[in-house]
Amino acid sequence: MPETDYYKLLGVNKKASENEIKKAYRKLAMKYHPDRNKGDKSAEEKFKKISEAYAVLSDKEKRKQYDTFGASDFRQRYSQEDIFSSVNFGDIFREFGFENSNFGNIFMGSGGPGRGFSFGFGGDPFTSRTAGRQAQAKGPDLVYELPVTLQEVLHGATKMIALEGGGKTRKIKVKLPKGMVSGKKLRIAGKGQPGAFGGPPGDLYVQAKVLDDPTFSLVGHDLFIDREIKLTEALLGTQTKVPTVDGKELNMKIPAGTQHQTKLRMKGYGLPEMKKGRRGDLYARILVKTPKRLNKKQKSIVQELSEAGL
Repeated sequence: MPETDYYKLLGVNKKASENEIKKAYRKLAMKYHPDRNKGDKSAEEKFKKISEAYAVLSDKEKRKQYDTFGASDFRQRYSQEDIFSSVNFGDIFREFGFENSNFGNIFMGSGGPGRGFSFGFGGDPFTSRTAGRQAQAKGPDLVYELPVTLQEVLHGATKMIALEGGGKTRKIKVKLPKGMVSGKKLRIAGKGQPGAFGGPPGDLYVQAKVLDDPTFSLVGHDLFIDREIKLTEALLGTQTKVPTVDGKELNMKIPAGTQHQTKLRMKGYGLPEMKKGRRGDLYARILVKTPKRLNKKQKSIVQELSEAGL
């Protein structure tokens, strides 16, 4: 099934401002509001979809999560109640002239007891059909992208991060294990968003993003470094010194006949893998420097080499 595109449902682009999103929703809600389309199931379904889209895109954190992970993964992280838990439709509907309209089970279905859906002027569109109690729901998880250096990946690190939400700033100390390369996540239980109606908070996932390094490039847990040699050194062989991320310096032998862009491996001098402890490798990429100009003597020697079949 194709993923739900909330932006397309509201007819806005991904760079739309909060005001543009609200304006688009207001226009569509006026058109498909159930009080204006009595008994029209298609209008009711359309109203349900645009209201969900607005609930997500009007919330900065939910919108960020949706943009990052896409609709399918987003729906695995957020229940229907989570999506609507912090939305207040009252001001918008008051502009339409609608009263405190209850649309029964538009969102939750009509099969069994429990929570129905109501668009009133309160902040929570979900209301209980039993004793007025509101079901608790676990809060949404958060993903925080944390920049890290090669040295922090190598040795591990303790860092302080700041989370904004509800007009407050939360500071959380995070201990990063060795080997947290880009994309690796660290779960911190109970540090996500608050749960709805007193429910438990979600979890915080700290995701590493390795910063560019002036000396090494990184692929997985392997490090790469360029070493430039002269043409004669490539032909005859030579030695060169190669720095490591540990601060050491290795003597590397370059065999005769080494070709341009050859990668020579130094096993175990890359970055550690999380949990496993073993390390990746360090690769020296050999760049053979070809002179742009030759002096008279060099040209003569190269000519002799050419005549000798080289």
